[in-house]
Formats: sequence, structure tokens, C-alpha cells
Amino acid sequence: MNSSNEWRDIKYTETFESELRGLERRRAADPNCTIADIEGTLKNLYILDGADYDGRGGVQDAVMAATIAAYEHFLSCWRGAQ
Repeated sequence: MNSSNEWRDIKYTETFESELRGLERRRAADPNCTIADIEGTLKNLYILDGADYDGRGGVQDAVMAATIAAYEHFLSCWRGAQ
């Protein structure tokens, strides 16, 4: 792995895992949490991602990509379990 980009992969992985744990805790603790709730948040994340007209920078790009991926993964797993 190119060491100049290794930090990005580390940040992505940390963020993905953290977001996924948070989503799992939310689903377990909140009986009112629905797929529609998570989809709504994901929709807003897509909007925020597209509103990057000033440029977030490498760290925030990695965080945003990992967050979106975690939400998509979580939803896919939840739907698959039904």
C-alpha cells in the first residue's frame, strides 16, 4: 500500500466501523427505529456529499465516503434479514 494514502484507508475503516456500531446500537436500543429512518438519514448524507462546493479535503472526503458506505451496508443487511 502506498504510505502516502495509507492514512486515508485507516480513517475510512475507523469511520465505517464506528458508524456501523452506532447504527447497530441504535437499532437495538430504539424499537421505533425503522428502515425509513435510516434511509432518510442516508438521503441527507447523499445531499451533503453533493454539496461539497468548497471542498472538504481528504480527511472529510474519507469520512463522508465511509459514513455513506456504512449506512448502505447497514440497510442492505437489515433488508436481507427480513
